[in-house]
Amino acid sequence: MVFKQRILGITIFILCISTFFVYAYLIMLSEWSPVVLQLSMLMIAGGILGALSWLGYTMATTQQSKSFITSDENK
Repeated sequence: MVFKQRILGITIFILCISTFFVYAYLIMLSEWSPVVLQLSMLMIAGGILGALSWLGYTMATTQQSKSFITSDENK
């Protein structure tokens, strides 16, 4: 079990490092640089707005629970 987790961790580490180098190449040296930057900004904006919309949806649809703490005004 520990061996599988270690292999998975090493694989994720290598994939992240290699993805960084591919991304850096695409931004710095490739003719696709403007497209890569536009897609990066689109993904960042989509992620932030998606998280905010999920927060708003959760706030709007969650039923309010009754509090067991009573205030001094009710006594």
